[in-house]
Amino acid sequence: MADQVPPTRMALQTYKTKKSGATKGHQLLKKKADALKARFQGIAKEIYATKGTMSDACSTAFFSLTAAQYAAGDFKHKVLEGNVTASVRVEGRTDNIAGVKIPVFSQQDCGSGDGVDGLGLAGGGGKIQQCREKFGALLKILIKLASLQTSFITMDEALKVTNRRVNALENVTIPRIEATLSYITSELDELEREDFTRLKKVKDQNSRRAAAQAAKKKAALYATAEAEDVMGGYDLQDADVVM
Repeated sequence: MADQVPPTRMALQTYKTKKSGATKGHQLLKKKADALKARFQGIAKEIYATKGTMSDACSTAFFSLTAAQYAAGDFKHKVLEGNVTASVRVEGRTDNIAGVKIPVFSQQDCGSGDGVDGLGLAGGGGKIQQCREKFGALLKILIKLASLQTSFITMDEALKVTNRRVNALENVTIPRIEATLSYITSELDELEREDFTRLKKVKDQNSRRAAAQAAKKKAALYATAEAEDVMGGYDLQDADVVM
């Protein structure tokens, strides 16, 4: 790549700007990767703790269901035949963590009855109500776990992409730019040395030419002076001198 770049001052300035941008981008992506990694580890810990809570909540809820069925009989068909409306809905939103959009689920109570309030009037109403509360608590834990699991997967993909970009800048892009800068700098230094040598030779030639011209002019002056001295040795009034 370096041998395809013209070794000019403009190219040198361009690649210096590229190196500055790549270095700054690498620093920002490194900080982003660190933030994502910290949040990723926090989500993993939350998932571990929530799964432990969910295990206890599941066992408690199904045990209460068994107790309610024992006290009130099998009321499954009554629930299915009844006019059941949702008393809980799941609402989704997005949370922004270091530029990564994370889906978050939350539970919203509708405030309406579920249509099975008449269950347990003949007996076992308390057990059924207790079973409803236990499964309501289990539902909250499941919604939280679903939100954490979805965020965990999204965060994992974003962290992988960010790490690949950081590694590409650190191991490929920045070394290539530095190699190109080294090539351009060495070529420009070589051109400067060649120009210095050429200018020195031209200066030497001009000096020798000037010295030769000065010597020639000096010799001409000496010749003129000698001629005048020769002519000055004769008397112009002498009859033997023919002018």
